[in-house]
Amino acid sequence: MSFKVGIVGLPNVGKSTLFKALTKKQVLIANYPFATIDPNVGIAEVPDERLNQLAQVSQSEKIIPTTIEFYDIAGLVRGAYKGEGLGNQFLSHIRDVDAIAHVVRAFVDDNIIHVHGSPDPKNDAEVIGIELCMADLKTVERRFNEVEGKAKSGDKNAAALRDILGKVKDALGRGTWAGEVEATDEEQVLLRELNLLTLKPMMYVINDDENFSHRDTLPALEPHVLVSAKIESELSELPDAEAREMMQSLGIKQSGLEKLIVASYQLLDLITFFTSGPKETRAWTVRKGAKAPEAAGVIHSDFEKTFIRAEIIHWKDFVECKGEAGVKEKGLLRVEGKDYEMRDGDVCHFRVGV
Repeated sequence: MSFKVGIVGLPNVGKSTLFKALTKKQVLIANYPFATIDPNVGIAEVPDERLNQLAQVSQSEKIIPTTIEFYDIAGLVRGAYKGEGLGNQFLSHIRDVDAIAHVVRAFVDDNIIHVHGSPDPKNDAEVIGIELCMADLKTVERRFNEVEGKAKSGDKNAAALRDILGKVKDALGRGTWAGEVEATDEEQVLLRELNLLTLKPMMYVINDDENFSHRDTLPALEPHVLVSAKIESELSELPDAEAREMMQSLGIKQSGLEKLIVASYQLLDLITFFTSGPKETRAWTVRKGAKAPEAAGVIHSDFEKTFIRAEIIHWKDFVECKGEAGVKEKGLLRVEGKDYEMRDGDVCHFRVGV
């Protein structure tokens, strides 16, 4: 199961530098707009301190973390929804992701041009927001016009779609995201078919200088993660021990990248469950609310169909009791059926049929 986060923003805000640090993958970083045309794709491991603790108990040969895919999407500019700066192509790339990480530039550097002259985080954030709204407005208006005639002729399904499209159309015209429009569960299903950009969950990644000079003057952009792409890029090129020393010298307890990855994971409303044994300790991902058979299906698609039961241990119990045998002695192992809703931190053994 793959989850994709698109890194977007104006040109020259640090998207590609951040992407390179995230994925430790070489990409083109240039001081001019549209250095990136096709999106770069990279995979980042989700940091999780529980993995090492579980592996130590199980004496696992391998540790396999869960991952998120990041897409480095070329810089958008004002008028992108009308095709400015190859905007239509770039907007189509955003439609392919599950969530959006919107990089906003706070740092000042005369050697790195800014498309609007100088960084203005609030204004820059609004530019991208408006572009996404206007792109969606075109989509919604087109679909609204298609269904309006059917709705007037008495088609109840068309009428339901027309009504919610009308509410979304009005909201987008005011610059309000589609995700902020009140909608019933049925209406949300209808909207999802349009794959609107402004229905995707989004967070801001505020890229400051290495001294975080603008920390106290930033606009209220929420949710957000504050990073210095320059520092993160330097850290990513160092061996782990040296990176830790550099972080300590800078007074950084957790890297900006770790905060960004964890925040992306939370933005997607994901949880982690584990399998742990001598061969490997592994983290797996499902959406919050997933039932046990669905989680089993993440490990192997056939497991969802042949699911019998799940043996569940909370990860802390697994560690404190020194493994499954100790958990059983204390009666802390639970047997759950098909209706069990997975919880973050479950250590699982799925029983399946042939």
